[in-house]
Amino acid sequence: MNVDKKKIQVEVLAPAGSLDIMKAVVAAGADAIYLGGNMFGARAFANNFNDEELISAIEYAHLFGRKVYLTVNTLLKSREIENSLIEYLIPFYEAGLDAVIVQDMGVLKLIRKHFPDMDIHASTQMTQTGVYGSRLLKELGASRIVTSREMNLQEIKQLHEKLDVEIESFVHGALCYCYSGQCLLSSFNGGRSGNRGRCAQPCRMSYDVYDSGVKINDKNNSYALSPKDMCALQILPDVIDSGVYSLKIEAV
Repeated sequence: MNVDKKKIQVEVLAPAGSLDIMKAVVAAGADAIYLGGNMFGARAFANNFNDEELISAIEYAHLFGRKVYLTVNTLLKSREIENSLIEYLIPFYEAGLDAVIVQDMGVLKLIRKHFPDMDIHASTQMTQTGVYGSRLLKELGASRIVTSREMNLQEIKQLHEKLDVEIESFVHGALCYCYSGQCLLSSFNGGRSGNRGRCAQPCRMSYDVYDSGVKINDKNNSYALSPKDMCALQILPDVIDSGVYSLKIEAV
């Protein structure tokens, strides 16, 4: 289906792992950037922004009319919520941070309480796959739903038609073997929790596959748990037509 781009405004949302990359992303034309700070991000082992860099990134993006979204998308421990969360966010809020991306329901509630005018985006790791769960999140204060990568275009379109909320969907990047945010394999194998931003990506590893004791794979097809990465370039008009406002790119 063809989409009249003159009538539909969409957001191109790209990641950045450093201040230099963020500036390059702005120069490339991204409308918004999502990035992680030194706490509570789902990429704990990545090159994330320290506090000063994050504030600089916000200021730089705003010079060009772009937005910055901060990932606060892990499950937090009680002591982190009580002792660290709000104090961590205050400097970024004061610098004009546009939104936070959250997975934890307690985090959502506290951010809405302490920063009532800051947008909250419900992370794909909340695994919202339909109207009812998304409506609950909107009622709790989420201004945007990041759809689960398992949703098809018809399901996204139904969400758009039945709920007045911004929709963000991945159009490029990795796919989880399990529902996003629900996999415990990394925790079981090595004590690294994906829900704490430390996934070891065991689904990307090579395995021997057996059927009734007989090995049925070889070195050329041993990645039995690894799905192919997604690239939605060819169906972008259909994605936009389904009601997606923000086209999210993921670094892989």
